[in-house]
Amino acid sequence: MYAKLASLALLAGTSLLASCANASAINSPALTEIPADQAAWAAECERWDNWDKPAPPFQIHGGTYYVGTCGISAILITGDEGHILIDSGTEAGADVIAANIRSLGIDPAAIDILLHSHEHFDHVGGHATIQALTNARVVTSLEAAEVLGSGIISEDDPQYGTHEPMTPVAANTLVLDGEVITLGSLELTAIETPGHSPGALSWAWRSCEGSDCRSIVYADSLSPVSREGYKFSDHAAYLGNYRQALGRVAALDCEILLTPHPSASDMVRRIESGNGLVDPSACQRYADSINTRLDERLDSEMGAPNGG
Repeated sequence: MYAKLASLALLAGTSLLASCANASAINSPALTEIPADQAAWAAECERWDNWDKPAPPFQIHGGTYYVGTCGISAILITGDEGHILIDSGTEAGADVIAANIRSLGIDPAAIDILLHSHEHFDHVGGHATIQALTNARVVTSLEAAEVLGSGIISEDDPQYGTHEPMTPVAANTLVLDGEVITLGSLELTAIETPGHSPGALSWAWRSCEGSDCRSIVYADSLSPVSREGYKFSDHAAYLGNYRQALGRVAALDCEILLTPHPSASDMVRRIESGNGLVDPSACQRYADSINTRLDERLDSEMGAPNGG
């Protein structure tokens, strides 16, 4: 970890002149000083890391903070009339998230709304723990509400039968595609993005630091992963909804991309690069990459009678 910290410190002090000495870097964004809290997180975490490995929180932009573990994201959006948390990690990871929130000087009881990305145990397994700690209103999609209420993922989920049961938690509010969740000055738009799971949601909001305002998107995992023997090509309606979800993500106003697994948006590398987290093309490229993976999966299913 210390060698990694030293490397980040060296990069943070590198000038634009030095970066231009390499011809391949001439057209790259200018290197900037890496914020200390982001550098500390990147130094602690690997690009693909353990779901429950503790990591320090860091500011993403304005009142938006990363409070998850090394391997699983949780996003805290702070506001003048309360706070919103997206995802709770695993049951064990929820304790890390709560500790990270406290380390920011925020009482978890000030969290009023608990949202989700997709309804799998690595992202909502800690919902019951966080809800009990905060008494937050649990907002879900219709499909995810049934899963959270039972603790068992639905039979139409491509990963059905591969997950351990979760501690059930009741949903207070259901949200549909395009609906806006408001809390004081905070406004988060729900985007239905089924594919990785039937009830998956992505979220979009605006963050400001003075006059510097950015559009942030927490885009769901969307990877075409399934149980053995499942074929996406055997489920035409589900596949059609999956493609539509990818189109929605690609079309979003998206200057800062976040994902439920930090590795899916290469968070460690982006921080270490010193080029910052802002990238207006990130959602388009993210959706394109998933479309490519889905195409490859469908091609493999054509030659695999027992599934991809």
